[in-house]
Amino acid sequence: MITSIVAIVVVLGGLIFFHELGHFLVARLFGMGVKAFSLGFGPRLAGFTSGRTDYKLSLIPLGGYVALAGEQGEEETDFPRDQLFANRPAWQRLCVVAAGPLFNFLLAFIIYWFLVLSQGQAVILPVVGGVLPDSPAAAAGFAKGDLVTAIDGVPIDSWTNMVDTIRAAEGRALSMTVDRDGTPLTLSVTPKINSYTNLFGETVTVPMVGINQSGEVRYESVEGVGFTTALSHTWNVSAMVVKGFLSIIERLIPVENVGGPIMLAQMVSDSAASGIFSLLSMMAIISINLAIINLLPIPVLDGGHILFFCLEIVFRRPLNERWKARAMRVGLLILLLLMSLAIFNDVRRLLS
Repeated sequence: MITSIVAIVVVLGGLIFFHELGHFLVARLFGMGVKAFSLGFGPRLAGFTSGRTDYKLSLIPLGGYVALAGEQGEEETDFPRDQLFANRPAWQRLCVVAAGPLFNFLLAFIIYWFLVLSQGQAVILPVVGGVLPDSPAAAAGFAKGDLVTAIDGVPIDSWTNMVDTIRAAEGRALSMTVDRDGTPLTLSVTPKINSYTNLFGETVTVPMVGINQSGEVRYESVEGVGFTTALSHTWNVSAMVVKGFLSIIERLIPVENVGGPIMLAQMVSDSAASGIFSLLSMMAIISINLAIINLLPIPVLDGGHILFFCLEIVFRRPLNERWKARAMRVGLLILLLLMSLAIFNDVRRLLS
């Protein structure tokens, strides 16, 4: 229990810190004044002041913020006019706002890079975790624990390699060599064209033999320093998250699957129980989710502010303040509705 609580605090605190650090560093890079750097909201619990900036830990641990001088266009007496956020060009303000989500992507990349250097590249082994009843694999004599070593004489070294080979055969009979408790066996199997619903709610029709993976993994060293492998991991997970959001919008994935803070805490807790590498991997995934959520073009989120600054750059003049205020109220309402949905789903899952 204590380990789970520590893991949740460290993961969420780390994600919030890195996000706000992006805003802070880019603001300081442009010479903007920063009034406060806070982890959490509400009353100040602890901290220190350096220069004109108050670095603090606040009571409510549901986020954080960087308070920039003149952020709302107000007059400031503690900062020179040229350090005020509102007095800076729109492209500089855009960079400051975009830096938060970009730093979350950066954090995910750093984590994946560390995992690649520490463990190597994870490869799912072609080990049979289960055989579906009345399937071609059951008829051919496959058994749980079989390691597929070759198909039609071509060596197989991963689950992905095996699946791709089966699909490329387009339903013709295959000769599959397996290692069963050290004894090589050759089984003849004819894949059957089946349909299934994937992670994104899409119906996929492909040749299948009817076996499940065991989840056994082998770690292989990567060439060089692993930079491109970590970058590829970050890109692929980001693409999956974006596709997941689009699937929810298209109603391919039920909105009941949307999770909130309780689900997030459970995921972190489960990952912590599996070890530090599993926890770091989950932290990278959550960081990417946080980045993409913040980039949604909803006023009050970073993406909404980015949209405002882009419009300001295009039209070469500030947007109407009354229009912006209305948009912010609508954005806040949308955000509250989404949070309410996520928390409702969390409670419903707990009760069921």
